Amino acid sequence: FMLVTLHYHQVDMWMKEQREKVRKASTEGIAIQGQQGSRLLPEQLLTEAFILSDLFDIGELAALELLLAGENQQPHFPGLSRGLVAVLLYWDGKLCVANSLRSLIQSRHGKTFTLELSGELVALTTRFTDELMSQGLTRRLLTLVSEINVTREFERLQKERGLGNEKHRKEVSDLIKECRQALADCLFAWTCQSPLGKDDTLALVAHLETVTVEADGSLDSVNLALVMALLYCLDVSFLEQGTEDREDLLQALPLLTEKQYVSAVHSRLVDGRPWKLPGLQAVCRLAWALALHALSQLPQGSALAEFTEADEALADQALLGGVFLFMTEGMLGCEGFTHDEFYTRRLHSLITDFLALMPMKVKQLRNRADEDARLVHMSLQMGSEPPSSLRKDLDHLMILIGEFYSKDLFGLELALEFWCHTESLQHTSLQGSYLGMAMQRPPHKQVVLSKFVRQMGDLLPPTLYIPYLRMLKGLANGPQCAHYCFSLLKTNGAPHGDNMQVTGSPVSWEHFFHSLMLYHENLRRDLPNADATHYRLPPIRGITQRELDGLTSFLQLLCTIITWSENARLALCEHPQWTPAVVMLGLLQCSVQPVLKGELLLCLAAFGKSPEIAASLWQSLEYTQVSPVELNEIESSCEEYPLTRAFCQLISTLVESALPVNLGAGLRAPGFQPYLTFLRDAVFLPFPTRAYRRAAEKWEVADAVLEVFHKLLRDYEPQPSDFVQETVELQGEQVLAHKPPGHSLMFHLLNDSPTLTLCLSLLEEGVRQLDTYSLFPGKKQLESAVLHCLCLLDLALQKEVVFMDLLRESQASLIVSPLEQLLQGVSAQSRRADHIVNIARYLYHSSSNPEAAFQSAKILQRIARYPNIQNRLVGDFTHDQTVSDKLMAGFVECLDNEGAEEGLEKGDDSEPAKKEARIRHETQIHILNLLITSLELKTPNLALYLLGYEVKKPINSTNLQDAGVLGCPRSCLHAILSLLQRGSERRSGPVLTSQAPHLAELCYQVIYQLCVCSDTSGPTMRYLRTSQDFLFTHLQHLPFILPGDEISALSQMSWLMKTAAIELRVTSLNRQRSHTQRLLNLLLDDQPPDGETGMEESRSVSGFLHFDTVSKVRRKLLSVLDAINFSQDVPELLQLDFFERTQIEQVIANCEHVNEHGHTVCNVKLLHRVLVAEVNALQGMAAIGQRPLLMEEVNSILQQVVERNRVRRSLSAKRHALQSWRGLVETLLTACPADLIPADDRQIIIRDLLLDLHDKVLSEDSAGELMPIVAGAVFTLTAHLSQSVLSEQQQGAGLEGGSSSGFASIANSALHLILRKLLDFILCTGGGFQRLRAHLYGALLYYLQIAQKPEEPDTLQQAGKSMWERLTAPEDGFSKLQRENLAIIESYGTALMEVVCRDACDGHEIGRMLALAVLDRILSIDRQSQWLLYVCNSGYLRVLVESLRQDDTALQTLLSPQPPLLKPLYIYESKMALLTRVAKTGQGAVELLRCGLVAQLVECQVFDMVPDSDSHRVFGQRDPSGFIPSPLDRYRQILLPALRLFQVILTSTTTHHQQGATQVLQWLIVHADTIQGLLRCQELSMGALQELSLLTGIISKTALPGALEGQDVNSAALPEFQGHISRFQRQCLSLLGRLAGSERERLLKQAEIAAPGDPAERREEMEVAMQQVCANIMEYCQTLLLQSSAQAQFSICLFSPSVNEPASRDGHTDLALPSALYSRVPSLGLVLFLLKNSAADFFRFHQSHRQALGKLQSLEQLPPEELKELCAALVSGTGGVEKISSVQRSLLAKRRLVQLINNRAKLLALCSYVIETCLFVMWRHLEYYLLYCTPTDPKDSLMPGASAYRSRLTDDSFGRALGLSRVSQQDLEQLQSDMGAGFGEALQRKLLEVEGLYSQVRSRYTFIQALVRRIRGLLRQPKS
Repeated sequence: FMLVTLHYHQVDMWMKEQREKVRKASTEGIAIQGQQGSRLLPEQLLTEAFILSDLFDIGELAALELLLAGENQQPHFPGLSRGLVAVLLYWDGKLCVANSLRSLIQSRHGKTFTLELSGELVALTTRFTDELMSQGLTRRLLTLVSEINVTREFERLQKERGLGNEKHRKEVSDLIKECRQALADCLFAWTCQSPLGKDDTLALVAHLETVTVEADGSLDSVNLALVMALLYCLDVSFLEQGTEDREDLLQALPLLTEKQYVSAVHSRLVDGRPWKLPGLQAVCRLAWALALHALSQLPQGSALAEFTEADEALADQALLGGVFLFMTEGMLGCEGFTHDEFYTRRLHSLITDFLALMPMKVKQLRNRADEDARLVHMSLQMGSEPPSSLRKDLDHLMILIGEFYSKDLFGLELALEFWCHTESLQHTSLQGSYLGMAMQRPPHKQVVLSKFVRQMGDLLPPTLYIPYLRMLKGLANGPQCAHYCFSLLKTNGAPHGDNMQVTGSPVSWEHFFHSLMLYHENLRRDLPNADATHYRLPPIRGITQRELDGLTSFLQLLCTIITWSENARLALCEHPQWTPAVVMLGLLQCSVQPVLKGELLLCLAAFGKSPEIAASLWQSLEYTQVSPVELNEIESSCEEYPLTRAFCQLISTLVESALPVNLGAGLRAPGFQPYLTFLRDAVFLPFPTRAYRRAAEKWEVADAVLEVFHKLLRDYEPQPSDFVQETVELQGEQVLAHKPPGHSLMFHLLNDSPTLTLCLSLLEEGVRQLDTYSLFPGKKQLESAVLHCLCLLDLALQKEVVFMDLLRESQASLIVSPLEQLLQGVSAQSRRADHIVNIARYLYHSSSNPEAAFQSAKILQRIARYPNIQNRLVGDFTHDQTVSDKLMAGFVECLDNEGAEEGLEKGDDSEPAKKEARIRHETQIHILNLLITSLELKTPNLALYLLGYEVKKPINSTNLQDAGVLGCPRSCLHAILSLLQRGSERRSGPVLTSQAPHLAELCYQVIYQLCVCSDTSGPTMRYLRTSQDFLFTHLQHLPFILPGDEISALSQMSWLMKTAAIELRVTSLNRQRSHTQRLLNLLLDDQPPDGETGMEESRSVSGFLHFDTVSKVRRKLLSVLDAINFSQDVPELLQLDFFERTQIEQVIANCEHVNEHGHTVCNVKLLHRVLVAEVNALQGMAAIGQRPLLMEEVNSILQQVVERNRVRRSLSAKRHALQSWRGLVETLLTACPADLIPADDRQIIIRDLLLDLHDKVLSEDSAGELMPIVAGAVFTLTAHLSQSVLSEQQQGAGLEGGSSSGFASIANSALHLILRKLLDFILCTGGGFQRLRAHLYGALLYYLQIAQKPEEPDTLQQAGKSMWERLTAPEDGFSKLQRENLAIIESYGTALMEVVCRDACDGHEIGRMLALAVLDRILSIDRQSQWLLYVCNSGYLRVLVESLRQDDTALQTLLSPQPPLLKPLYIYESKMALLTRVAKTGQGAVELLRCGLVAQLVECQVFDMVPDSDSHRVFGQRDPSGFIPSPLDRYRQILLPALRLFQVILTSTTTHHQQGATQVLQWLIVHADTIQGLLRCQELSMGALQELSLLTGIISKTALPGALEGQDVNSAALPEFQGHISRFQRQCLSLLGRLAGSERERLLKQAEIAAPGDPAERREEMEVAMQQVCANIMEYCQTLLLQSSAQAQFSICLFSPSVNEPASRDGHTDLALPSALYSRVPSLGLVLFLLKNSAADFFRFHQSHRQALGKLQSLEQLPPEELKELCAALVSGTGGVEKISSVQRSLLAKRRLVQLINNRAKLLALCSYVIETCLFVMWRHLEYYLLYCTPTDPKDSLMPGASAYRSRLTDDSFGRALGLSRVSQQDLEQLQSDMGAGFGEALQRKLLEVEGLYSQVRSRYTFIQALVRRIRGLLRQPKS
């Protein structure tokens, strides 16, 4: 006692301590597990904790924990406070414990069932549960079951305000009930497996003694479980089964092993004390009696003889207690009875054991029944009341058997044990339920039971007639049982004895149908007259109540048999004498009670299940005109509607079996319309306003009629013929034909009709009733009716588009509105537009009504497609906050559902659980599709509201939070993320991707859509990144490999990769480097993560041998690529015997459509309909005979089409995945900061990606459809590789001079491999795929660019190297790589040449341009000229040349003022670039001349179409983007390539120079007007200068006096040609006057002002162009002088002998000459001026060159400002330079300096050349004037031979050309003195310095020196 007191004291202390701890939590804080430090809790929370502690009698800490858990879980329970959630969690926790205990007990080793677990586990659970049992588990369970009481608990909770809304109350009460049930099930599961001990059994009996029944007289499910537990305790029937562990079970059975057990139980049950339920006591006694009887049969039972002898007495006691009545009412009446298979099996064994083990008792029961029947008969005869003491045990037994076997939820067909197969059956397969061979004798028990069924039917007393029929009805429940019962009734009907009038047993078909016919005969005579009004008077010769009951019972039996057995249906219906259908329809017309008519209709409905019978039933219905119209009044007055319901069921069955199109033809206008009108107007519309005696019947009527509507609309497909008003002839007159019933229903649903209104109000009523969460009569039927309504709306939405299209086309006068608009109408009840809201509210009840939620989601998804409705929907959904919260909770609950399961086929709905799982899954799919559809529409839309975004403020201001944070409710986004996150922390990856692949795919798609939409992108990506770390977590698990569902796996990866690409782009833009870096590492790393290397190494035996080589893993990006299977199995061609293949292919093509995912697929259902219609249309016997074969072929076609659809979907998924992969790779390389991936890594990564891509695409079975995406990816990757290598070399990392490993970071061998694969890819594309090859050509160009040497600065020193030095210099890396590249290209031979040349000549424009560029590039590196030879010899060059004529017309259209397509221009430029490349070799140039290139260009008229200059153009036609050049610029783009080409040809042709020059001269002469116009050009812009520099270059080489000599020029045209040439000469010289004169400075200034870009660069270009023109003209002068004569005295003169330098006057340049004679001839002063300027320029350029060179050499030391200045020239925009990194800046500065240096070097070369030619021209002229020229005045002249020269001056071309007729002596003297002054010492020194600085390193050393000396000599000559 003291110990106990001490214990209680300790407990009390501990409790007090705990309470104190909790009390101080608000001031001192309390430590919480999983959180650091202690946390202060609010006072309110602590108060609630104390309340909970007292309420549930738990510790304060536990209560506090419960409350905190409630707070944590609150978002999952919208609308509940934390306390209410805690209440739910408390009971849920209890339930979990109880369920766990039940699972443990079920897993025990025992006699009834097994969970198929391992022996080890079973032993463990058995040991553990045995231990629990030894500690008093049974008593504890019984105590808990007694203590836990819903009412009591609710009272306590109510007192402490622990109950919330209706839903909360329902959930709490359900949890409490389930808790009690689970506890009772624990005991039941235990007794199923192993018996209880003596004390436990007695405790159970003691508990059952006190049990009471529910209001309806049945036990509740908890007490039923305990009763069944006791019955299993007393069960020994398992010993008969003879299993291998029988002996072990015998040993464990206390009935056999413990005498005290038997004694104690026996005395307790035999004890006379009455129980609260005598019936229950009787059941236990019967079970005990049967157990004792069974024991007495066993050898071990002899020891128990004293007890086993009492079995009979006990059985009698049980019968006295009304055992069978209680089993029927008390046990079978319990709702939970049918839900457990083991209840059913135990009761089956109890009933059959009684019948088999106690046959004498059964006999006694029958005798007593016969006796009672006689008493009843006598009392009826005498007219007195039957005695009240009658016992009806046999009636009750039969009714029990009937009731018990008619409920067979599990399809066990236990009733088969009552049937023996001794009857002669046609079907050998129909055996008894015993196991064995067909001929083996059935078990004894089965024989006894079968005998019982037969004997009870013999000489059956009238009182047992109905119970016997009810028993048979139960025993006929099942396909085999029905057949046995049918045979029994058939054999019973054989007549006995001689008197044929006496029929056989009253329980037979013969008797029954004979009776029916008699009733029909009699009643038909009583049919009232048509005009009689005494409907309600009872019939004179009617059916008595007893007859009515008998008929009803037999009809129900008949109904059961024909429902199960089709053979019975057909046999009975086709019986010639009985004709049941006719008789029944006849009886329906007679005056009989509605109940009987209802049963007759239900029987007809059962017959109608066979299509063959259904067709004839329709006809019979028509002829008999059965329609319960006249009964509406009777039913209404009775307030019961059995007939209406049965009629609906009949129509429903017939509609499903067969609905003839011409129903009623000949009697009325054919069609279903009268029935539909009746059902609509007389049944459906009045149903809500009628009175019902039984409340549930209201919903039963609604359900029955709506089911018919649903079926009619489901099977309706709108056809054009439905909208044409047809007439039919009826009895000689035309009447309107009826439309199909589906058409009529559609019309009513697409109008604001009473039908639609009633459907919608039914939906409103339904959701209102469901919101009460209470049971009410007819709830099941209401739910079913609501479901039919939802299905009708869904079908109408589905079919309305086709319906309305056909209606529009038919131009019929029907008016309909789209249903989605009607649904926005105002509800009559609520006066609000809340129809759609009501539909959506069904989602909130998805846990109890999954199908309604599914249909609701489906309807919402269909409505969501309409953008105009979305906006209103958002308003309706958010209008009322409580409704809004419920709707959101409904959507979330559907998505969150754990019970959903993917992959269950629609046909596999045999198990309700599977069907429900499938429906829940499809609901999720519809909701996600709804979100996806809505997100594509404009905002605000439904998806944004459901996903938790702001819909009343700007969307991007949304701040997404985890559910519960800052009061944020749980939204669909949270649900989607929690679906995806499940399992993502484990190694196996997210569970959803493998368990529900399609669902996961849609979830990823929703997230992608949120990230890609500009409004939602910011909030979403922020939330995913910060709260969820979503992308990193999921990308870790890539690739997803799903062996069974490759398509879904690819789609999942596609959406995820697309989202990752956006994330990389966004984090890069926002400079969130760590995020970007983390994702990049994840995708690109080939080193295993830190955690894994250790494991790998410890696992490998040779780990210690790895010094620094870490085991590499496959890069994530590459393993994703591996997961995309490039091969695609294509279905074989159809092998058809009957159909024509081409026609079938045509039909298949006609059935194709684009589905919602954008895939073209074939509609298999439509194709099936078309093909079956085709088969049905065949006539004749042959067709009927071949029908099965035809249908087989139809099936094979459909399978083929399904396979084709799959292949298309598969290819589409692969394309999508590959595009997403490519997008991710491109984003990764382009958008992410370059420095995050080091250059060497970047190159290796690109190498790996390129090689893998090529390997996959080049494999033999890779699908061609994927090639274009791969080609695009190859192009991008190669571009990046080229860029990376070039930038690495620019930064100086490239290896100078070839090295062994190769070039840059990537080895040469890798580059060669890439090139080979690229060329293989080009070749494998064959003849097609030209657009695809365009990508590959681009890639090839980028690749070849790698080996192109970058521009190097011209230091002017190279020329100093000797030729030997240059030849022996080591090969640099570029040349080496280029040489190796060429070797690889050449190894492919002519195959590659053929492909490239073919693409260059023909096909798509971009492909042609790139092919031309590839040819150009390869020709530039092809030193052996192999490609050139091929191009020339194969005729491709000629094709290209000849195509220039065709280009001419296209180019002419380009010069129109409107901006046209520029394709022809680009192609022309590419072509000219290639031809120019060809012309650069002598051989190529000659080949071009041979192909007639110049002749082709001569004929091109485009060169003559010079547009007006820009200033004259109409303002506004300029392209605003600046992309399309002005017409003048376009003209220059056409002209300049031609001029360059000519220049190259003139330079390259050495042997055939004359031929080339003449052809080019011809071109010049043909287009002379244009060219002279260009030479006279007033505005010398940059473009004009470029034209002039090229033109003067060509003229200087061609327009020479001797050019036409020796050519076959027409002598008549010769003078004209000569004139053109001299005109060219004059224009060139006047041009020199303009450019060398002072206009030069003005031009340069003008260029600087006008230049939109960088003025410095523009000026540089102008300077080069002007110097080039001057150099060309001076070269021309030099050539003319040299060609005219080798000696000065016979030379022509081009410049007049005066030294007036050009002066600028009023902005116009002129040469001021002393006399008018020289007005058209430039003076020699111009040459001198040019010489001076060139010398000055030379030094300016030289200094600039030297400075730039110095800067380049000390680039690192340059100040930042100077670097910025240099970069500014190459970067557009003002802030551009600021954003560039320092590395990039120095690279740009370097490039700018190299550009500057090379520009200056070019200028220096030109200046030096101009200086040399000027000196030469001056020297020739001075030599002639001062030595050989004769003045015009002879007396002044002292020069000899004057006359001879005069003639030459006047006659020669020179004189004519320059207009010089007289040169006076004074002029010559002036010339000598002016020249002497101009060509002074300073100038001479300068010139010699130029030679010292520049010409030394060039070849013409001392040339200037010699000329200067000569000129000086001439000028110093004494004046004569």
